[in-house]
Amino acid sequence: MSIENSKKLLVLGYVWPEPNSSAAGRHMLSLLTLFVQQGWQVTFASPALQGEHKVDLTELGIDEQAVTINCSSFDDFVNELNPSIVLFDRFMLEEQFGWRVAKHCPDALRILDTEDLHSLRHARHQALKQNRPLTPADLSSDVAKREIAAIFRCDLSLIISDYEFELLKNHYSVPEHILLHCPFMLDLQNVTPSANSFLDRQHFISIGNFRHEPNWDAVLFLKQTIWPLIRKQLPQAELHIYGAYPPPKATQLHNPKQGFLVKGWAEDAKQVMQQARVCLAPLRFGAGIKGKLAEAMFCGTPNVTTNIGSEGMNMGLDWSGLTTDLTQFDNQENSASDFAKHAVQLYQNEALWQQKQQHGYQIIKTNFNKEEIQTTLLARIVDIQHNLNNHRSNNFIGQMLQHHQLKSTQYMAQWIEAKNR
Repeated sequence: MSIENSKKLLVLGYVWPEPNSSAAGRHMLSLLTLFVQQGWQVTFASPALQGEHKVDLTELGIDEQAVTINCSSFDDFVNELNPSIVLFDRFMLEEQFGWRVAKHCPDALRILDTEDLHSLRHARHQALKQNRPLTPADLSSDVAKREIAAIFRCDLSLIISDYEFELLKNHYSVPEHILLHCPFMLDLQNVTPSANSFLDRQHFISIGNFRHEPNWDAVLFLKQTIWPLIRKQLPQAELHIYGAYPPPKATQLHNPKQGFLVKGWAEDAKQVMQQARVCLAPLRFGAGIKGKLAEAMFCGTPNVTTNIGSEGMNMGLDWSGLTTDLTQFDNQENSASDFAKHAVQLYQNEALWQQKQQHGYQIIKTNFNKEEIQTTLLARIVDIQHNLNNHRSNNFIGQMLQHHQLKSTQYMAQWIEAKNR
C-alpha cells in the first residue's frame, strides 16, 4: 500500500472537536486540517454526543459520522469505508474499536493520538488526593496497563510531550519506532510581538475547560489559597477566570469584592489573553502540554505556573515566566506563598516581564513549528506504510496484545451487544 494511491483516513474521536474549548480540540483540528490539505478523504466518527461548541467539520470537507459502541453496525461501516489509515483519539477508542479495525481492515495503518498520557494524569491525581509524592507503583495502575497496551497494539502513537516520550521509552520499554513526538503545530507566521505593552495590560487571567479536572483543581486552589495572598499585596488587582462549561460550583466562586471574577466561556480567548498582564496556571496534577500556556506565549503574556505546567513545553529553553513546585506535600503553605510572590513579582517588574515575554516567543518558534512537525509526521507515515509488515514484525509485544485483545474484547463486546438486544 502506498500513501499516493490510498488516501482514506478514518478518525475515531473520543469527543467531537471543540477547538475553542480545549487544547485537545485544537490539536485534533490541526491534525485533521493537515490531512485535508494533503488531499486525503477524511471521515470523523464518534460515539459521543455533540457539544454546543463543536466545530462544523463539513465546512472543511470532512465527513461526519455517528457510530455506536458495542455494536456490529460499526463492522459494516468500516468495511464499506475501507480506510487506509485509522486514527484513534485517546486509548479508550482504540480499546473500543481497535479489534474491529484489525479484524476488518488488517492492512490499515493504526495510529493512536494519545493527547496526553491519561494514566500519568490519573496517577498524579491519586497522589495529590492522598497528599503524597508520586511513586513507581502509581505508574503501574490498571489505567496505565490499559493505556500502554493500546500504545503497543498501534503501529504509531503520537506523543505530545517529550517528557512522556522518554517515560514511555525508558520506564515502559515501548519501542521508539512506534512512537512519534508530535507537539502542538502552530502557525509561526502569526507569531508577532503583541501590540499590548506591559503598561497597556492589567489584571491576571486563568483559562481552561472546567470539565478538565486539573483546571477545576487549579481554580479552586487559586480561590482558596493563592489569590488571597496576591490580593493582599495588590488590592486593586483582579483575576479573570475563563473556560468552557463552567458548572454552578465554579460560578458560585464569583466575587467582585475579592476581585475574583468567573467569566466562563470566552468568545475570543486570544483577545482576553492579550489584555491580561500575567497568566496564572497553578496546576497541581496533569499530563501532556498545556494549551493555555501555549496561548499565553502566543499572545505575549508571561505566566506563573508549576513544574507540571511547564513540563514538555520549554524543551531546554528558558521558561516564559516563573515556576513553583506545588507538589511538595510536606511544605504546601510555603509553596503557595512562593507562587503568589512570583505572581506579584512578574506583575510589577516590567523588565522581568519583557524578558519572559521574549522567552515565550522563542519557545513557540523553536518547539512548535507547524511546518517542521507536519513534515516529520507525514514522512513517518509514508515510511511505515511502505514497510508495514516489517514494522509490525519488530513489535512482538504489540502482536501478542493484539492477538489476545481480539479474543477478550471481541467476546465482551459481542456479549454486551447480545445483552442489549
